[in-house]
Amino acid sequence: MPTTITHRRTRIVTLDSGEEPATHCRPGDIAIQPVEGGWALWFVGDDGSIEGYDEPYPSEKEALWSAKAAAEYSSSDQS
Repeated sequence: MPTTITHRRTRIVTLDSGEEPATHCRPGDIAIQPVEGGWALWFVGDDGSIEGYDEPYPSEKEALWSAKAAAEYSSSDQS
């Protein structure tokens, strides 16, 4: 079951392995998810498209830090 926190007005959704970001996230969300080899980071676009990085992060903590940094960058664009 996904869990959600809000950081700088951006929702960061932690998904379980096998859950689809498109099912649990909405435009503007960032998702982190355990995958083979680490933790994936997904960005949900305004049109519902989903993009992510090529390589997973080694730990959940590093993925969450990266998601929070992206949320901070995103919130600075909205000012």
